[in-house]
Amino acid sequence: MEDPKVQFMLEETACKSCPVNNTFNIIGKKFAILILRNMIILKQKRFNEFLDSIEKINPKTLSVRLKEMEKDKIIKREVYNEKPVRIEYSLTKKGEALKPILEQMAIFSMKYCCEQIFENPKSVRLDQLDSDPFKKYRIQI
Repeated sequence: MEDPKVQFMLEETACKSCPVNNTFNIIGKKFAILILRNMIILKQKRFNEFLDSIEKINPKTLSVRLKEMEKDKIIKREVYNEKPVRIEYSLTKKGEALKPILEQMAIFSMKYCCEQIFENPKSVRLDQLDSDPFKKYRIQI
């Protein structure tokens, strides 16, 4: 009888786990994508910026997510020796590599979930949606 555990293969190389699931384990935790969104689109860097602009996030959860993302080398934390101490977060090269994933998520929603995304979906010409959805994407805070 075959082992019920699924073996993922990439070309002829066996994988220890599913690559999609692995990425989801890194960025799929609650609010992680929104933190990335704010860093990529809004160029936010500070704890209070995230706290003020991500709906329903509390300080403890934000702190935990930032630590997890730092541990996963998605972001880096820089402490400035000032009074008061200033702490800023920035994307690492690994974190920057997630931008196309977020772009594709935005494109998917704009194309296939118009009713949930746009105020007036009938006015949106799907064939004219930009391949860089973040170019004109702004969040109203």
